[in-house]
Amino acid sequence: MILAEILVPLLNANEPEARLVRIHVAEGQAVEEGTLLFTLETTKAAADVEAPRAGVIRLLGKEGDILSVGDRLAVLAENASEPVGANGEGTPAVAGSAELRITRPARELASRLGVDLDRLPTDRLVTEQVVREAAGTTLVALAPLPRSEKPLILIYGGGGHAKTIMDLVMQLQIYTIAGIVDDHLAAGTSVFGIPVLGTRAVLPALYGQGVRLAANGVGGIIDINLRVGIFELLEKMGFSSPSLVHPRATLEPSAKVAAGVQVFANAYVGSEAVLRPNCMVNTNAVVSHECEVGSYSHIAPGALLAGQVRVGEKTLVGMGVTTSIGVRIGSGARVGNGAVLFADVPDNAIIPAGKVWGGKPG
Repeated sequence: MILAEILVPLLNANEPEARLVRIHVAEGQAVEEGTLLFTLETTKAAADVEAPRAGVIRLLGKEGDILSVGDRLAVLAENASEPVGANGEGTPAVAGSAELRITRPARELASRLGVDLDRLPTDRLVTEQVVREAAGTTLVALAPLPRSEKPLILIYGGGGHAKTIMDLVMQLQIYTIAGIVDDHLAAGTSVFGIPVLGTRAVLPALYGQGVRLAANGVGGIIDINLRVGIFELLEKMGFSSPSLVHPRATLEPSAKVAAGVQVFANAYVGSEAVLRPNCMVNTNAVVSHECEVGSYSHIAPGALLAGQVRVGEKTLVGMGVTTSIGVRIGSGARVGNGAVLFADVPDNAIIPAGKVWGGKPG
């Protein structure tokens, strides 16, 4: 027996469509009243849809679908074998509109890629995928990518940090480097014999040719936001950043390493240490037992974090820094080379190079 239908609600009086951004439950899952089921998005609003009552969820849409107000997202049934029919049967097409309807993420992506909004279609809701396709139609053909049984990975950047990443990837022998994307190097040049394919404008074409992995070769020492921006761009374009751990780095089995993390040669990551997404542990750095390094943070060469140190997000711990056990280093902080930390460092603080912070204990 069907207990309830879950329909696409009207999120905006002027928009008859919404994109199904996220499905939070599995097909056939038993849910309670109030369980979070879906997240929907229009150009001006986003909303969560909850279960109106208890039952077994039968899904009728998939993530990324563009649905009309009143379409069935799912039904709640008594059991997982209840026939529910297909969504959209007999649903009339939504009339076109001369006005552009574009989601906020798609608008941001269009700005990043330099896509003219006037070239985007007005007969449907424009999503990030539509923007990628529009960007790809303006690109010249890429040079042939390497033929390999290993997954292809692109390197974003061609400077010093990117060279270290290239060496690391080649020594891992897990991936084949598809090429380099750099906003300043000329297409057709090469670094380490690896071709520069172009600027960020070639990302849609690379994605279209099946490249799904990317490594961020921008160090961001001067401005961490440059590095963060590259990770965000790659994610927007659909690329994943795998963790990269140098063969000569040492990680204890109980350490946890998230996606996008980079660990370089001779670094040590201790027992139950946690490396959050997209952080970096550089050459000869020590992240001791039960430490935690926040997202996007950089532990520079030779830094020594004693046990149970917590480093916030987007923080730079400079070369040769040493800490006492249990110190907290706040988000956005910059700790200069050779500083010694005996006390917690506040968010966004700047500790000068060579500074003894907090005085010697005892």
